[in-house]
Amino acid sequence: MNDMGLRALAVLKAVDAIAAEDTRHSQRLLDAFGINTRLVALHEHNEQAAAGLVIKMLEEGKQVALITDAGTPAVSDPGARAVARVQEAGFPVVPVPGACAAIAALSASGLADGHFHFHGFLPTKSAGRKAALEALRSVPGTLVFYEAPHRIAETLADIATTLEATRQIVVARELTKLFEQIVRMPLADAPGWLAADPNRSRGEFVLLVSAAPPTEGLSPDAERVMGLLMAELPLKTAARLAAEITGAPRNDLYAHGLRVKSSAEAEE
Repeated sequence: MNDMGLRALAVLKAVDAIAAEDTRHSQRLLDAFGINTRLVALHEHNEQAAAGLVIKMLEEGKQVALITDAGTPAVSDPGARAVARVQEAGFPVVPVPGACAAIAALSASGLADGHFHFHGFLPTKSAGRKAALEALRSVPGTLVFYEAPHRIAETLADIATTLEATRQIVVARELTKLFEQIVRMPLADAPGWLAADPNRSRGEFVLLVSAAPPTEGLSPDAERVMGLLMAELPLKTAARLAAEITGAPRNDLYAHGLRVKSSAEAEE
C-alpha cells in the first residue's frame, strides 16, 4: 500500500471512473485510501469491449484512469490494446509514474551492464523457453524476465542450461512485500539455490541475467553479413560495409574474408 504515490492517489480520486484488471482486488486498494470512484472491469478477456466503454466515457467529457493488479498497465499486464484504441480515437493518454517490479529489481541488482532488455514472461513450454533464450543469447545487456511461482523451477533450469554458466543471475521475489528477497549468484547455482528451500519458490519473480560474456573473434552475425557481401562485392568494400552494419572491426572482417576466400580457392 505504501508504494502508492501522491499523484496516483490524487488521480484516482479525481477521475470519473477507474478501469481495473480485477475490480474486487482494486476495491481493497481504494477502500484503504478512502476513494469512492466507480470501478469498471478491463482485463485480458474483455479489453476490446472495455476500451469501447472507456472511449464512450471520454467522448462524454469524463476522465478515466487505468490500473492493473500489482503491476504496470501494458507492461506484461492488460492495457496496451486499450491505450491504442484511446489514442486512435483522438484522446491523450497520460502516464502516472509508480512502482514497477522490473525497475525496482534492476536498481537493487548490482548488475552494471549499462543496458537492459525487458522480455517479460518467457513461453510456458520448455522448448519455447529455450528457443526464446537462444534468440536472446547475444543481447548486449541485462536480460529481465518475469515468472510465476509454479514455473520458476523449470524456468531457472532452462536458463541455466541454455545460457553461459559464467553469467550472474539475480532472483528477486515478492518485491516491496513482506517476504521480499533479492539474491545474486552464478547462473549455474540458481537451480540448486531454489531447491534448497521450498519457501524460495513462493511469490512473484523478477529474474535478471547479466549480459552475454565477451566473445573472441567475430560474432556469427558478423560472419554471416560478411559472407553475403563478399558474394557481391570486392573484399575490401565488403569488409568496410560489414563493419558499418555490424560494428565489428573492419580489419577482423577483412582477415576473416581472406581466410574464407583462401579456403574456397584451396577446395577448387
